[in-house]
Amino acid sequence: MIKRTLYFGNPAYLSISKAQLVVQVPPTAQKESASQLLTFVTAASIPVEDIGVVVFDNYQITLSHAVLQYLLDNNVAVVSCDARHHPVGLLLALQSNTIQNERYRTQLEASEPLKKQLWAQTIGQKIKNQAALLTQLGVDNGYLIPLYRNVKSGDSDNVEATAAAYYWQHILQHVMGFRRHREGIPPNNYFNYAYAILRATMARSIVAAGLLPTLGIHHANRYNAYCLADDLMEPYRPFADILVMQWIAANGIKEELEKSDKAELLKVPVMDVIIDGEKSPLMIATQRTAVSLVKCFEGEWRKLLYPEM
Repeated sequence: MIKRTLYFGNPAYLSISKAQLVVQVPPTAQKESASQLLTFVTAASIPVEDIGVVVFDNYQITLSHAVLQYLLDNNVAVVSCDARHHPVGLLLALQSNTIQNERYRTQLEASEPLKKQLWAQTIGQKIKNQAALLTQLGVDNGYLIPLYRNVKSGDSDNVEATAAAYYWQHILQHVMGFRRHREGIPPNNYFNYAYAILRATMARSIVAAGLLPTLGIHHANRYNAYCLADDLMEPYRPFADILVMQWIAANGIKEELEKSDKAELLKVPVMDVIIDGEKSPLMIATQRTAVSLVKCFEGEWRKLLYPEM
């Protein structure tokens, strides 16, 4: 089942009644967002079990303790935004799998050679998807092909960085002075937002699979609680990129994201992707990727499942 992504950008009071998320908004806010459906909710009652991701982006949102409990009980990823409307926090359930203890143990016992092989697969698929995106944009991708075909264990040659330099140089050639950086000039803000939603989606799938999102197969920053999400989302980034590219091509680039921009980027979890030869919403694909990692940790599979562009 495809879960819904909800965005709250106006003052609202949220409560729970009969397993439904009840949204109450002041009359002015209700009038302002009356035309917004799906992600921009006015006064409404939504089954909690239908929700996958919730984004809170207004300091005047008030919610009861029961709301948080119900959201986490249903493995909803809760994203909180700061005063600049940038996602700054992610809240996930502590337990979303009945055999979590067993999964944690296999994750902790995974050997370094296995993790290096899995990272090589991850980077290979990421670069392959980047090459496919360049083709869609009419850009020569010949430079990337030998890179993704020859990723060594653990990406010891760091071809990821080599590919990234070429990729970012060519997908936004028309934007003067653009360099991909979290704090860089627009449209970096568009990519940051799309990646935050992608990260929340992947982290949710990891928790549902009974894995610990803190322990990555490659990322290991001591201050990062979502290293594994950052690992597994790498091949998915080009899907977020194409969504951003298509949106800014049609609507231009703004210094600050507006609600219409965010509404578009919130579609990341429901984008159609091809994984294992089948079309699937991205949110479902991330679940299959997380489960495939479990199979690899348990020795049943040797290859991760990732989507192909």
